[in-house]
Amino acid sequence: MTKKERINGIKTLFLEHYKDAQTELHYTNIYELLIAVMLSAQCTDKRVNMVTPLLFKQYPSTKELSKANVTDVATIIHSVSFFNAKAKNLVAMAQRVECNFGGEIPQNQHDLMTLNGVGQKSANVVLGEFLGMNYMAVDTHVFRVSHRLGLSKSVRAIDTEKDLTKSFKDNLNLLHQAFVLFGRYRCKALKPQCQDCFAIQYCMSNANFKPQ
Repeated sequence: MTKKERINGIKTLFLEHYKDAQTELHYTNIYELLIAVMLSAQCTDKRVNMVTPLLFKQYPSTKELSKANVTDVATIIHSVSFFNAKAKNLVAMAQRVECNFGGEIPQNQHDLMTLNGVGQKSANVVLGEFLGMNYMAVDTHVFRVSHRLGLSKSVRAIDTEKDLTKSFKDNLNLLHQAFVLFGRYRCKALKPQCQDCFAIQYCMSNANFKPQ
């Protein structure tokens, strides 16, 4: 099997099995999605979904959030990881959106990444999920799956993103979510469910990979 055949085979399988894949974060607009993605760093989507309803109710837009007291925001999100740092970033993000973008969340990678607490991975998730743009994002699940399937040997998540983007070229937003769901529920870090796995023919290793 050639490398191209391998890549195309994996791509086809994941698009078939996860044709409607989407984030498990709860949101109704790009503002809420951005906040949820920012909170999800090193935290489960389930936990994020527990704190965002009150947060969105208290601060329904960047206008309200930009004027918020950081301590009040931290109190609402205190159960998520690194809540103090995230609270500061949320308020600073909202202030920048108000001052620099007229209260509208920017819809391109460059401008999104100028916001506090928003790196390339977060920007790509927002653009891919909300706008269906062709971006790959690599979290711990995507990193693990892509290495187990022999799609990348890079030790950094950002380089793994480049490898996947180069290999797949299109449908990156769908493949990102597909890999996330596959890694979260089947190709787990510990005790992966290899029995009857639809991608077992492409599996290279069941080692526990962690991005740096």
